[in-house]
Amino acid sequence: MGDNRQHERPDRDSSANETAEHGDTEHAGTEHGDTRHQVAQDDIGARVRAAREGIDPLHVPVMLDRIVELLAPALSRPGAVFVDGTLGLGGHSEALLKACPTMRLVGVDRDTTALERSAKRLAPYADRTHFVHAVYSDIPSALDEAGVREADAVLLDLGVSSPQLDETDRGFAYAHDAPLDMRMDRTQALTAAEVVNDYPVAELTRVLRTYGEERFASRVARAIERRRAQGRIDSTRELAELVREAIPAATRRTGGHPAKRTFQGLRIEVNAELSILKETLPAAISRLGLGGRVAVLSYHSLEDRMTKRAFAALATDTTPADLPVPLPDRQPELRLLTRGSELPTDEENERNPRAQSARLRAAERVRRPSRQ
Repeated sequence: MGDNRQHERPDRDSSANETAEHGDTEHAGTEHGDTRHQVAQDDIGARVRAAREGIDPLHVPVMLDRIVELLAPALSRPGAVFVDGTLGLGGHSEALLKACPTMRLVGVDRDTTALERSAKRLAPYADRTHFVHAVYSDIPSALDEAGVREADAVLLDLGVSSPQLDETDRGFAYAHDAPLDMRMDRTQALTAAEVVNDYPVAELTRVLRTYGEERFASRVARAIERRRAQGRIDSTRELAELVREAIPAATRRTGGHPAKRTFQGLRIEVNAELSILKETLPAAISRLGLGGRVAVLSYHSLEDRMTKRAFAALATDTTPADLPVPLPDRQPELRLLTRGSELPTDEENERNPRAQSARLRAAERVRRPSRQ
């Protein structure tokens, strides 16, 4: 959400089908366009350098330069609209507001604390910003509220943000003792404590296995059931220790903290992250104007897989194979701008360990959807 993220590193997908079969990738040249391409790249480089000026080195957003490089070309026209669907501390938005002086921002976040902080950070651009307290699946409504019909660029920086991890009372981190909360939107009712203490064992196992990708999900769920029979589990430290004891000793010695997958699964369940993302991708793309661009930063394989499939479905020619010519209304709506999912550089990973699990995908609208 705008700044550093931390998640389990997903498996790297090397599928050849992720390349842009029906269009050139972002850096592909044209037969007569090499000079224009170089000028464009020089301009993007200048925008990236401008965007980095004044950025707090302790809160550099994940893959900042690449995000600016991908989205700035769609935001160069006067009055272009950028939707930051996961505003967080506003780091990506601040960089793009600097790089694109006539751009307007619609900043969306479910976390009221994040909105307050980003509004202060982006106060110098107050005449070009509009903030909305909403889940990112509500991007169409946020655009309606801002009086905007189409967006020129959309960014989704998924997962939990650094401030949420670092604020111990939020309950996201197993490294600190705190109430079992994990709500990104603290106005909602469901907390991690309710999931841990009230879910049936079968449902809890499903959450940990599916969302946490925890192979010892049933062992952890049964351990939780035994402990909660003695009283409620209300603290992150108590849960983390319980999970550590439930994981086989040989497994505990590798792969980081034994509780990380359990905490990931609970967080995704509490915030309905995957079901919301499933709604968000088509909703956001539907409001993308011609030539508009969308970028998604994912932090585990479940998010990245959903993004890959959503982009691929709209980047494919769906003309029936038995027809001799392509049908205009079956041509791709999107052109993929990244070859598969891009990773942070080794330099960025060294500078910012929380970027290590990031995966970036981006696409550009090349055709408006056919009218139904």
